[in-house]
Amino acid sequence: MSKHLVIVESPAKAKTIEKYLGKDFEVMASYGHVRDLLPKEGAVDPDHGFRMNYQVIERNEKHVERIARALKKADSLILATDPDREGEAISWHLYELLQERGLLEDKETQRVVFHEITQRAVKEAIEHPRGLSWELINAQQARRALDYLVGFNLSPLLWKKIKRGLSAGRVQSPALRMIVEREQEIERFVSREYWTLDALAAKDGEGFTARLQVLGGHKLDQFDIASEDDAEQARQTLTQAAGGRLRVAKVEKKQRRRNPAPPFTTSTLQQEASRKLGFSASRTMRVAQQLYEGIDLGTGPIGLISYMRTDSVTLANEAIQEIRGLIAQRYGQDKVPDSPRTYKTKSKNAQEAHEAIRPTSVQRLPEELKDHLSQDQRRLYELIWKRTVACQMIHATLDTVAAELEAGGPEHVFRATGSSVRDPGFMAVYREDQDDAKVESDERLLPELSEGEQVTLNEVQADQHFTEPPPRYSEASLVKALEEHGIGRPSTYAAIISTLLQREYAELVNRRFIPTDIGRIVNTFLTQHFTQYVDYDFTARLEDELDEISRGEKEWIPVMEGFWQRFSEQVKEKEATVTREEAVQARELGTDPKSGRPVTVRMGRYGPFVQIGTKDDEEKPRFAGLRPGQKMDAITLEEALALFKLPRELGETPEGEPLLVNIGRFGPYVKFGSRYASLGKEDDPYTIELPRALELVAERKRLDAERFIQSFDEEGIRVLKGRYGPYITDGNKNARVPKDREPKDLTLEECRELLAAAPEKKGRGRKGATAKKSAQSADKGDGKTADKGTGKTTGKKKAATGKSSTTTAKAKSGTGSRGTTAKGKTTASAKGKGGKTTAKSAAKSATGRSAGASR
Repeated sequence: MSKHLVIVESPAKAKTIEKYLGKDFEVMASYGHVRDLLPKEGAVDPDHGFRMNYQVIERNEKHVERIARALKKADSLILATDPDREGEAISWHLYELLQERGLLEDKETQRVVFHEITQRAVKEAIEHPRGLSWELINAQQARRALDYLVGFNLSPLLWKKIKRGLSAGRVQSPALRMIVEREQEIERFVSREYWTLDALAAKDGEGFTARLQVLGGHKLDQFDIASEDDAEQARQTLTQAAGGRLRVAKVEKKQRRRNPAPPFTTSTLQQEASRKLGFSASRTMRVAQQLYEGIDLGTGPIGLISYMRTDSVTLANEAIQEIRGLIAQRYGQDKVPDSPRTYKTKSKNAQEAHEAIRPTSVQRLPEELKDHLSQDQRRLYELIWKRTVACQMIHATLDTVAAELEAGGPEHVFRATGSSVRDPGFMAVYREDQDDAKVESDERLLPELSEGEQVTLNEVQADQHFTEPPPRYSEASLVKALEEHGIGRPSTYAAIISTLLQREYAELVNRRFIPTDIGRIVNTFLTQHFTQYVDYDFTARLEDELDEISRGEKEWIPVMEGFWQRFSEQVKEKEATVTREEAVQARELGTDPKSGRPVTVRMGRYGPFVQIGTKDDEEKPRFAGLRPGQKMDAITLEEALALFKLPRELGETPEGEPLLVNIGRFGPYVKFGSRYASLGKEDDPYTIELPRALELVAERKRLDAERFIQSFDEEGIRVLKGRYGPYITDGNKNARVPKDREPKDLTLEECRELLAAAPEKKGRGRKGATAKKSAQSADKGDGKTADKGTGKTTGKKKAATGKSSTTTAKAKSGTGSRGTTAKGKTTASAKGKGGKTTAKSAAKSATGRSAGASR
């Protein structure tokens, strides 16, 4: 019988902690959150004190049962989940469930927290337990309720006014706005030309370069030399004035100090791992979680880093002393500053974890752990280790020199700069402005120059430049921008980015965010009609209020009331007054020269499309979907009209079959007679010509011949080789060939009987849609028609089987959204893509946050 039952989130963490506590303790995992909001409208009830309605997460119910059985045999319960709001909420939810079952009446229940999983930290936490923190629980309660109410009210509005399947989130929407506004800034940007002039000089055969600063007595601004003619004229003037020599008018020598960067927070770790390792934010957090929870180093698992969700840059005193000792031992006592370096966080709300991210012991050198770590783990641990050690080292000392060189007199001045590293200090271990993979230095040396001496001018070189727009956001720069604006918190950055990509509001191209057409439309709708709720300052103030709740400075229900009343009124007002036509932001491109009707581009149920005409015309409008890579904001009238050139007639096959090219559900194809051949990736349906089409047809016929067994042409019945064996088809139905029959010996009568007995193909398209064969199905050799629609699921949505409960605000309730995959965020949606309920989405519905309530 276990004396103490300890609960953590993950099995990896449980395994590590159990090693430290001994036989009197049994450590079990909850596998993330055990309870969450009902995934439907009404889970948060603003009319009754924001009452929260919960249910057990279906996939974790078995873990709750295991914990309940183990608790019956234990004397006490120790809740040891993570030291933040999420961890507090997990402990509280489990406590509530076990209390409902009457399992805690004679048990002592304690809450313990630690910021690193080491033997010392775990045992010290066990010796200093506390109760549940209602401040943290209620902060999570408010955050979860806000995200739910925003999502479950804004998302349906987006469905009605734009297209089904969309979502809006309290934090994701301002992040989307950042990406869209940056793209608009890039599109508005007008590049300007400018030129620079450099003197290629030398002293005693040692070359160096100096940049022109003063021309004709005038200190140059960026655009003072704006054309090639201006540059050439200046070059001739300087060359003539200098006469092949430059005079050293002034030399300045200084020493400059460079201080190390502070230790990592969640945000800076994600930024540096992106820049130096190429990690996404979610990948960084996943690997950091593994390092935190414990790695087996041969004698059992041990946590290698402190808790990785933090915005604090402070270090524990014992950690600082260990780091200083390692620096003295490994790099020399002279690399240890006289007193420890202290850092202060820029965030006034850094409260959830009391330390920066650091190794639990810097004596565990990266090179000594490499055999026990995966490549990702090794690289991230090394990054954390280097940054932590460097932050307690002495500054780097650089010698800098700047020289002014005159060309013929003080009216023409060039400036040369150089530097050398006198003492690398912390830079011997880590530097923020350099990739670890590169070996570079700050040294840009100049020859020894003395005031009044002459140096050789070999050439004046003119270079053309153009101003560039601001760069698109990378994951690193987006995280930095979110942090600077106060949007989101350490645990949410990765989830924000993942949501934007999963919703297809933005895409990553060359590791930079580009908004999609639907992302732009959603952002336009929200910024026009819900301006306050995508305002950066408003979002940041709301985050501050949530932090104030976590510190016990505010009550959560008044915060909710202050938000909900105005928000709900605005949702109702927009639902009544905003039409779908103005919400989808149709853009008129011009007039179709053939019909004289307007040409517009707009967003439809299945994506962006071009329309010729209007619904009020006597003749029905014509439609064509945009091609991959085409954007609603950029497509021209000429490009739009080209979309209506399909289908194109190319001619005939040698057998006299008509050839045409078109784009179908599964991509572009060539049709010959009643058969199809897919175009290759390099083929363009708008430009492909007859010779290439005939090549594709020949290849299609060759593949068909390999599949052909026999045919009864008079009835259109064929016996073919398929992916799963031989089968019979008449183009409408398929029938398998019995195993005891030889396909080539089948008679027409047998084929008729087998086809008659075969089940009808399930129509999965819209009513009235006709099934067409496509080249894709023909390529697969299954003989099935391939122009299939997307069908509705006929089975009932599987309901969550866990026990549901209702907790009122007065009971100090709270909830979280952490799932079971390395404590990552879960998503709970009762709606599949396009708003249809699917078995998969129904299963997800019991697991966590809904699509409508995504951040």
